[in-house]
Amino acid sequence: MKELLSNVLRYPKFLLLISVGALSLLFKPLLPLLQRPITAIALITALISAAIGLVLVLRAMLGMPLAT
Repeated sequence: MKELLSNVLRYPKFLLLISVGALSLLFKPLLPLLQRPITAIALITALISAAIGLVLVLRAMLGMPLAT
């Protein structure tokens, strides 16, 4: 039983490491774009728009109201 518990407790650490690695892989190519103000503003606007769009699509798919 102790062995099972130690194995189960490894999964959150593994999930965290995989998530950080994936985020690093996604954002590393975007870092040079943040050096110029015009592209930085465009990149930040695109990321915020994508996040808002994702939230709206998920709320519509799940049937959740827009106003809470």
